[in-house]
Amino acid sequence: MQKLTKHILLVEDDEDDYILTLDYLQQMPNHHFEVDWVDNSIEALALLKENNHDICLLDYQLGGVNGLSVLKQTTGDGCTVPIIMLTGQTDTELDNNALDAGAVDYLVKSELNSARFNRAIRYALARKDIENERVERIKAEARSRSKDKFLAHLSHELRTPLTSILGYTELLLSDDSNKSIQPELTTILDNGNHLLGLLNNVLDLSKIAAGKFELNATTISLESFIADVYTLMSMAAQDKGINLTLSAKSALPIEISADSLRLRQVLINIIHNAIKFTNQGTVNIDVWLDELRDQPRLYFAITDTGMGIPDNLLATIFKPFEQVQDIVSRNEEGTGLGLSICSELLKYMGGNISVESNVGVGSKFVVCIDPGQIADTERKNLTFKRSDYKSSTEVINKISGKILIVDDIDDIRRLLGYVCRSFGLEVSYANNGQQAITKIVSAEKENTEYDLVLMDIHMPVLDGKRAIKQLREMHVDTPIIAITAATMKGVRKELKGLGFNDVVAKPIDKYELHKKIQQQLSHHISAPNQKMSVTSSESTSQDDKEKKPNQRVLLIEDDIDAAEITALLLSTIGKHVQIANNAEQAKNIVKADIDWQHVLVDMNLPDGNGLELSSSLKTYMPNTTITIVSGYEVSKQELTENGANSSLLKPVNLTMLQQLFNKA
Repeated sequence: MQKLTKHILLVEDDEDDYILTLDYLQQMPNHHFEVDWVDNSIEALALLKENNHDICLLDYQLGGVNGLSVLKQTTGDGCTVPIIMLTGQTDTELDNNALDAGAVDYLVKSELNSARFNRAIRYALARKDIENERVERIKAEARSRSKDKFLAHLSHELRTPLTSILGYTELLLSDDSNKSIQPELTTILDNGNHLLGLLNNVLDLSKIAAGKFELNATTISLESFIADVYTLMSMAAQDKGINLTLSAKSALPIEISADSLRLRQVLINIIHNAIKFTNQGTVNIDVWLDELRDQPRLYFAITDTGMGIPDNLLATIFKPFEQVQDIVSRNEEGTGLGLSICSELLKYMGGNISVESNVGVGSKFVVCIDPGQIADTERKNLTFKRSDYKSSTEVINKISGKILIVDDIDDIRRLLGYVCRSFGLEVSYANNGQQAITKIVSAEKENTEYDLVLMDIHMPVLDGKRAIKQLREMHVDTPIIAITAATMKGVRKELKGLGFNDVVAKPIDKYELHKKIQQQLSHHISAPNQKMSVTSSESTSQDDKEKKPNQRVLLIEDDIDAAEITALLLSTIGKHVQIANNAEQAKNIVKADIDWQHVLVDMNLPDGNGLELSSSLKTYMPNTTITIVSGYEVSKQELTENGANSSLLKPVNLTMLQQLFNKA
C-alpha cells in the first residue's frame, strides 16, 4: 500500500524531544510525514496562520511562553490546522484547558510510543480531511450560487431588450404599409427568435446540469397539440419545397399528461433539424401508442430523406456542443445544444430518444415519453384538426388629418407616430413645448395648420402645461390632447382647466386614442381648412365597441422600452394600461386606486424584488390577479408563497398575453 504523505508542524524547544517525536512518527504504518520543526511561538504562529499543515504538535512549555496562549491566538488568526497539545506530565486541569482553548487532543510525551499517540494522529488527520471536504463543499456551493445568480441576471438582461426587439418587429410586420420591407422585418424577427432559442438552450442545459430543472405537467389535448406543431413546421417545410406528412399508426388517447412547452420544444427541435438537413424529398411524422407493457408509452418517429449521419458520429450527437454539420456540412449553424437538451428533457419525461441513420439516405429519430395515467382515457383515431383561434384584435376605421406629436422621448414619439399613421393620419413631430409652439405658429402662417396636437406633459425646455397656456393665450384653438402617465384623481380636471381638450393616459391604448382623436376632429370639423374625414361607415359601431368596459392592467416594469412595447401589445387586446417604473411608484398607485383587475410585475426592479412586491400588493388587492414577468423561470411554490397567480417568461409577445388573459 502506498504511504500517504502528510505535513506536520512540530513546535518543540527541546531538541531531544524533537528527535524522539520524529522517530515515533516515522514508525507509524501507512503514513509518511514531512515535519517542519520550529522552537519558538513567533515562528509557530506565522506558519499556523498559513494553514499549510495537516497537524500541529504543540509543546505546552515554549521557554517562557505558555502553549495555551499560542493555542488561543491561532483561533483568533483563523487557523484551521488540528493542534495536539504535548506536555511532560499528566495534568487533568491542563488537559481540559487545552481542549477548551481549541486543541483536538492532549498527550503526555511519555505516551508518544503508545497506541494512543497513533490514534490521536489518525483522528487529527481524519478531522483535517473532514474540514477540507467541508471547505470545498462550501466553496462549491458558493460557486453554484454565484453561477445561478449570474445566469439569472444574464437571462433577465438579455430577455428584456428582446421584448422590445421582437415586439416592435411584430407590430411593424402587422402594418400593411410596411409590405415593401417585410423581408427585412422577417429577418429581424427570425434572428431575434433564434437568439432567444440559443439563450433558452444554454439556460436549460445549465439548470439540468445543476439538478434544478422542473417540469410543469398539465393535461394536453393530444390532437390539437400535434396539429399545432405540424402546422407550424409545415411553413418551414414549404419554404424548402419539402413534403411534410403526419399520420397516426394506432388509436391515440385524446388527452395525455405532460409538460406541453417542453414536449413542444423537443418535437419542434427534431422536426426542424430534419427539415434543415433535407434538401429534397419528405419528412414524415408518425405517432403511436405502445400499450404492450406495464406503463404505456407514446412514440413520435421523425423520418427524413436528408443527408444522414455517419456511424462514427451517432454516439456523440446527444452530447452538448456536438454538431453534426461541423463534419457533414457547413450550410447550417448552431450551438450543438439542441439534441443534447432534447435527450435530457425526455429523461425528465420518463422517456428517451434514439436514432438510426444512413449517409445519403436519411435519418429516423424516435422519441418516447410517458403519457401519464391514461388507463381510463378514451382512445380515438385522431385526424389532427387544429384548434380554432379567434383574433382579439379589432378592426379600426381609417380617419385622415394632420397631427403634431410632442414628446421628448424618441421611442414614445415613434410609437405614437406608428399608431397614428395606422389610423390614416399624417404625422409631424416636436421634441418639446417650445418647438411645438414654433411649428404650430409656422403652420398657421403658411395656411397648413395642424388638425390636432398630441402633447406630453413632462418635457424639458418647455413642458406641456406651460405650452398649452401660451398657445391658448395666443388664441390657438387647435384641439390638443394631453398625453400623460399621471392618472391620479384630479389630474384630468386640472389639465382640462389649463386648456387641453382631452387626456389620454400612458401607455397608449390605441383604441382609446383612436376614439378621442376622432371625437376631437369631429367636434372641430366646422373649422376652416379642416381635413378630417371618416372613411368607414362603421364608426358608430366602433364607438359602441369602445364603450365596453375593458380590464385595467397595472404594468410594473423599470425598462422603458420593454414597458412601452408590452403596454402597446396589451392595448391591442383591449386592455387599459398604466405603467409604474419601480416598486415604490406601484405601491403609491395601488394605495390611491385598488381597482385593478390584473397586475404584471417585473421580477427585477431597481428598488425591490418582484415576488416581494407581489406579496405586498396582494394585501391591498386580495382579489386581483398578479402575474410575475421574469427573465428566468419562477417555481410554482415561489408564486404561491408570494400571492402571485402565474408567471410569464420574457420576451413577452402578443400570443402570450392573449393566452394569459384568456385564462384569467
